[in-house]
Amino acid sequence: MSQSLFGKRGDKAEIEEGSDFAPKFDENGLIPVVTTDAASGELLMHAWMNADALAQTIETGEAVYWSRSRGELWKKGETSGQLQTVVEMRTDCDQDAIWLKVKVGGNGGTCHVGYRACFYRVIPVGTKERPARLDFAETEKLPRN
Repeated sequence: MSQSLFGKRGDKAEIEEGSDFAPKFDENGLIPVVTTDAASGELLMHAWMNADALAQTIETGEAVYWSRSRGELWKKGETSGQLQTVVEMRTDCDQDAIWLKVKVGGNGGTCHVGYRACFYRVIPVGTKERPARLDFAETEKLPRN
């Protein structure tokens, strides 16, 4: 199913300047994905896709990822109601990373811990404290659906 959606990886010029989508998956068959809120630009999460997840996302317009911990496809929001509708999908210059701009359903949250975004803690830069202490950028969790 997914292979027909993807072009063959050609030479560097074809990959970087061509119009065929020919994603480069890593040795585990995965490609990294960053997901942002389409309206605000806020970084929501980082995840992985395999060829099937990428194909399903393209075909349905809803974000589908590969769960490395569970070893299965994972349609974001299927159980929580926080479905991610893809507004735009991009790939980088050498087609080895994906960027999703999404509209989040439900309560607008993304993180399974309960925060709006998975990046809810700040790592201080220039600190000599060991171990470095994380600062919470988000302090309140969203109500459960």
